Amino acid sequence: MAFRKKGHLIQIEKPDILIVPECEHPDKLINLPLNATSVLWYGTNKNKGLAVFSFGRYQLRPMADHNAELKLFCPIEVTGGELDFILFAVWANNPQDWEYQYIGQVWKAIHYYEDILKTNQVIIAGDFNSNVIWDKLDRKTSHTMVVEKLESLGIFSTYHKHNNEVQGRELYPTFHMYRHENQPYHIDYCFASNSFMERMIEVEVGTFLNWTLHSDHKPLIVTFDF
Repeated sequence: MAFRKKGHLIQIEKPDILIVPECEHPDKLINLPLNATSVLWYGTNKNKGLAVFSFGRYQLRPMADHNAELKLFCPIEVTGGELDFILFAVWANNPQDWEYQYIGQVWKAIHYYEDILKTNQVIIAGDFNSNVIWDKLDRKTSHTMVVEKLESLGIFSTYHKHNNEVQGRELYPTFHMYRHENQPYHIDYCFASNSFMERMIEVEVGTFLNWTLHSDHKPLIVTFDF
């Protein structure tokens, strides 16, 4: 929220591609000098949507077969780098689809886009609003089901592979409920095809100390050797 007031903070990290859930429409960011190469925004509320920015040589183009009913799981062509690929930007939240509200949106999307996911040139990243600790809730899908399906397609969580941790036992949370340090959860992810996993260098999560004044979420930063 209020990205216009704090977007300069993440620019210190010099991202090539930046995914920002709960972001204002770009029209509201005119006083924020992002110097982005491409900007895409998805949503119906101009105060709170899903934004994707690219910088430098990278270009973003929305894919024509985007299923807008899957909120928000957005396929984007990324070009201009050493390797062209498909980015799925995620903010999993659809109150109108109660039984599939959070991780259920991801579950539906990975089946809808399964042919694309098989190409070995895919990154899926953003706020999944999910963790394996909530698998037992009364829902038709679960976090474990999504992880297992993605792994069957050769797509893995960068954080868990890099840190050799298992789902649900993360040492570094990406979210603190109400910004309370004693309510940590890991709900933001970057999944990537094997072609990216082989060139992964670093996965970092912002600290509570450095980021909690600005957001209840912490940045998840993944670096690849391209």
